Amino acid sequence: MKNPKWILAIIVIAQFCGISLWFAGNGVLDDLRANFDLSVQAVGHLTSAVQFGFISGTLLFAIFTIADRFSPSRVFFFSALVAGICNLGLLWDGNTLWSLLITRFLTGFFLAGIYPVGMKISADYFEKGLGKSLSFLVGALVLGTALPHLLKSSTFFSNWVWVIAATSGLAFLGGLIILLFVPDGPFRKRGNPFKLLAIFSIFRNPELKSAAFGYFGHMWELYAFWAFIPVMLKTYQDLYGKALSISFWSFLIIGIGSIGCVVGGYVSQRFGVKRTAFWSLLLSCLCCLLSPFFFYIPYETIFLGFLLFWGMVVISDSPLFSTMVANNADSVLKGSALTLVNCIGFAITIFSIQLLNYLQINFSPTSMYTILAIGPILGLWALNRKRT
Repeated sequence: MKNPKWILAIIVIAQFCGISLWFAGNGVLDDLRANFDLSVQAVGHLTSAVQFGFISGTLLFAIFTIADRFSPSRVFFFSALVAGICNLGLLWDGNTLWSLLITRFLTGFFLAGIYPVGMKISADYFEKGLGKSLSFLVGALVLGTALPHLLKSSTFFSNWVWVIAATSGLAFLGGLIILLFVPDGPFRKRGNPFKLLAIFSIFRNPELKSAAFGYFGHMWELYAFWAFIPVMLKTYQDLYGKALSISFWSFLIIGIGSIGCVVGGYVSQRFGVKRTAFWSLLLSCLCCLLSPFFFYIPYETIFLGFLLFWGMVVISDSPLFSTMVANNADSVLKGSALTLVNCIGFAITIFSIQLLNYLQINFSPTSMYTILAIGPILGLWALNRKRT
């Protein structure tokens, strides 16, 4: 199969299937809490466990330049298979908080072979128009992340066990179609033999460094926002006695980001990747700062509309930052550059998630999200900073 359009469609579908594992625990969190006697802070701990696993996996993948030295398609297949098996560990009757954290950690570890490796596969096929290609790919990541919330909101998947089984099954399917239908791309350059110090040369390029720091600021906000969307909805529901379908609206607010990614990809073709990323990051920063105001508007349509807009702009810059990293990285270290930048970015998410986890107990539940603006502010500074 040599048609790039078909190749992109398959990569997008496979990415969607594999990434559905990411928030599988969040989608059934109430059931996990009821079955295993977890505290209210479990949302932060379980989300952070996935992030920490992903960080560990991407760090090892980057150090050993896995995506550059081995066939990315085979790496994707193996990772999706093992991550899906680890996800099924949530179904064990004897789970405790610690065993659930280990299960989530291992799932996150092997997600490192799905998300950044999927971007590497795309970069190997699309040397031109990479920004638009990655916008579709990250859009698939967004929908995959949101999927467990949609499954949980449906009557067919009202039993949480089926949500976990379905997401693992999708991961197996995604890995298989990549293995069968997506061979190594025409622009792939095989990496050099393993050199421990190779990854330290990645940040020598000032444009790559600027893109990476913009991405880090974006990541401070992104996963904390996603993880706490059900908490935001529950807070608003309690304030006004509204009956909201929290799982369904969580899916919509996260999932609409896929539209933001695609729109951002097309807009970047006219106005430039860096400029589009800057404005997207600025808009999400304003959402952080304005969030307390919308909690006190007693019209749920306005509140939900605000969260939908935030859901669009919070992720629309992500593929653009990845495009800038890929375009400015050494060709033989492109996969490792994407993986390492992802690794650092996801490490940052643990701090913002745990900070919100602390603030929800010790601070105003309507004002605490302003703290997420710190990342975008620093990211905007990095993008706008003049380099000599």
